[in-house]
Amino acid sequence: MTRVSLAGRLSVSRWLLRAGCGEVPVVSDRSPEAGELAALRALLADRDTRIGVLERQVQDKDTAIAALAAQVEELTGQVADLAARVKQTSKNSSRPPSGDGLAKPAPKSLRKKTGRKPGRPKGQPGATMELTDYPDDVVRHEPACCAGCGKGLAGAAETGMERRQVTEIPPAEPTVTGHQMTGRQCACGARTKGEAPAGVNAPVRYGPRVPALSAYLWHGQFLSKDRACTALAEIFGCAPSPAVIATAARKSAAFIAPALDAIVKALLAPEVAHSGETGFRVAGKLAWVHPASSGKYAMVTVHARRGTKGMDAAGVLPSFAGIAVHDAWAPYGTCTGVAAHALCNSHVLRELIAVTETGTELDAVWAQQATGALLALKEAAEAAAAAGDAAISQDLPDTHARLFTDAAGTGILINAGRRTKLQKKRHALATRMKNREAGYLRFARDLRVPFDNNEAERVIRMSKLRIKVSGCMRSMTGAETFCAIRSYLATAARHGIGALDALTMAAEGRPWIPDTT
Repeated sequence: MTRVSLAGRLSVSRWLLRAGCGEVPVVSDRSPEAGELAALRALLADRDTRIGVLERQVQDKDTAIAALAAQVEELTGQVADLAARVKQTSKNSSRPPSGDGLAKPAPKSLRKKTGRKPGRPKGQPGATMELTDYPDDVVRHEPACCAGCGKGLAGAAETGMERRQVTEIPPAEPTVTGHQMTGRQCACGARTKGEAPAGVNAPVRYGPRVPALSAYLWHGQFLSKDRACTALAEIFGCAPSPAVIATAARKSAAFIAPALDAIVKALLAPEVAHSGETGFRVAGKLAWVHPASSGKYAMVTVHARRGTKGMDAAGVLPSFAGIAVHDAWAPYGTCTGVAAHALCNSHVLRELIAVTETGTELDAVWAQQATGALLALKEAAEAAAAAGDAAISQDLPDTHARLFTDAAGTGILINAGRRTKLQKKRHALATRMKNREAGYLRFARDLRVPFDNNEAERVIRMSKLRIKVSGCMRSMTGAETFCAIRSYLATAARHGIGALDALTMAAEGRPWIPDTT
């Protein structure tokens, strides 16, 4: 075994020092003693301890960095979600136009310009005041003297006449009719009293036009009860109390029950019917209004539940066998008796606009592709219906249907991670579009089906107006009364019957009942 000299070992130690190895002990040529070995082991143990501490610190920092990265990702998603909420308007969400505030968004209509100028189109009849040949009163205005010489014109020849008319509403005052039931005593000793006419069943009461006008102002023109009382007092000199108006409305709702039964029966017959639901504040709680509409018939009901219980209570969808038009809310799928379901495309267009405005560039691409496919099919369906065709050209629906489903598939892939609320929302939208393509595009394959569900939306708009004026219905009975009267008036209007006339007939106990044959 070759032995290294002391000088060689010292030179190695000096070289290690110059290399930056810190304090390097000089290795002697003698064998280490027990104490030196113990010191070396202690140094090694201390080194291992320090290395362990450093490794744990590094591991803790890696864990903290990972947690911070996850937190940053979560906060980034929350910021994106909040930014999307700030951008929500009535054009890209289900928010009502009143929620846009004073700073309403710039109009971004998806309709194409038709070139038609504003105002009444040429050829359509206008409406203006015209002279009548039979005025109620005629006042002649003779000239006092000659405009040339100043002489009187008594007995002068009449050379012409210019007609002018003023239409005025005369002051209205209530009329009080006294009914005296006279009693007579016969020679036989029996006393007989005259019979009061039908409806005259109290010492003092209002005639049928007063409750009819009250219901008309309250639920027909959406005044509050107090303002309806004020209007009756100032216009007609008749001031019923708010309690009288509420009682009159309940009685009217009871009188029109046969008409409501006829409306429900009529809504079961058509090939296509519209349904929907919207929130309605009742007694400080959230209730739900359920409309059903088709052609000349409209029905509105209110229920504490939004889902199948509310639909079943309305009495239309459970027995309807035609094509049901509605939004994509899942409980409509439980109505298995219908021939088919058609989904509202106005709803999905708003969702696609939201994706375009708040999503990434890739999200905007698939959303715009789906929007373009829907609008192209809508235009083709309208053109075919205007031309009297039975259907759209066969190739067109298939082509745009592929574009629609391909766009949905792209949306699913882009948002497959579903890491944020917005990604989850977009993934759910794209999945729904792909799975329910037949419902969304039914309007293009069956021209009986409309593009949207606006008919039902127009029916429930009146309930939103009622809540906007009153804030809340005080009781479920009051809400049911309102819905019954609105169903009656909406159907009567579609049959060309005025609201006041319909309510007057109901107050007289002979409500108008629509023909269902």
